[in-house]
Amino acid sequence: MRITRETPGPGQESVWDYPRPPRAERDARRCVITHAGTVVVNTDDLVRVLETSHPPTFYLPRTAFADGVLRPATRRTVCEWKGTARYVDLVLPGTTLDDVGWWYPEGDVSATYPELADRVALYPAPLDEITLDGERVVPQPGGFYGGWITQDVVGPFKGGPGSWGW
Repeated sequence: MRITRETPGPGQESVWDYPRPPRAERDARRCVITHAGTVVVNTDDLVRVLETSHPPTFYLPRTAFADGVLRPATRRTVCEWKGTARYVDLVLPGTTLDDVGWWYPEGDVSATYPELADRVALYPAPLDEITLDGERVVPQPGGFYGGWITQDVVGPFKGGPGSWGW
């Protein structure tokens, strides 16, 4: 399948310029996550991971989450670069989102990505709203990846039908 890369405009990045293996970097935007009427996170302490063909995945400090909303899940996966991820459920009054995010505990994260230790990444699709500096985040296509699409990134993005082999 031939991929037609979108041309970035002023102030935009192409996900096709992101590296592989991925790069992690600080991001100073304000992130607010709400679900079921509850503000789950409100922080500007973000790390974004940039990987070829993917919109950025954002990692938030576990300490930025409202008390008691994160519950350890049983699921675990291994990333060839980042290490062993442990999953979390989001527990709010009247609702639970199972396996909605993942994190790399101290000792399970690769030495290449120390800035990800004890930070949580969330899949945006199941959540009511995620904003970065007031802009609503759009989920990466498909259900496998957890990228956050904003107006400052262009694709095409991996995750949709026909993109598995990219």
